[in-house]
Amino acid sequence: MRTNNEIWTAAGFGVLAGMRSMTAPAFLSRELSRKPTRALKRALPGLASKKVSQRLGLLALGELLGDKNPKAPPRTAFPVLSGRILSGAITGAAVSRKRKGARVGFALVGAAAAIASSYFFVGFRRLLTQRLRVPNVAAGLVEDGLALALGSRLTRALR
Repeated sequence: MRTNNEIWTAAGFGVLAGMRSMTAPAFLSRELSRKPTRALKRALPGLASKKVSQRLGLLALGELLGDKNPKAPPRTAFPVLSGRILSGAITGAAVSRKRKGARVGFALVGAAAAIASSYFFVGFRRLLTQRLRVPNVAAGLVEDGLALALGSRLTRALR
């Protein structure tokens, strides 16, 4: 049963990475730096560092601000999407409490969820801005709120 929950957590971090690529590792790193469990700390020891956690938090904040810029590149453009895939894979692998083999599967789950989420939230943002006429900044803030709520929920699942 625990592995099933871990798969959903890996998928959740992938979804979060698709929404905001730096927010997923920032939430994970913050949780690991505050209360690292031995199994998760072993997965990616660098994420448990307070310095890494602080830097990822700053990068995530910068991304939240930069996302509202109309000149920001689309999240599905190759370089941007590849960063989201990498973020989903890293955070997906990191939530596996098992050793080596399972981490590859969890990384794939996180990466796949990041891809799906990236495309879903392009459509969601388009729906808000073009169909419902919500200003881009407000639509971005809605997505930010969803990302922060999801990140908070996912870190609780790690405890």
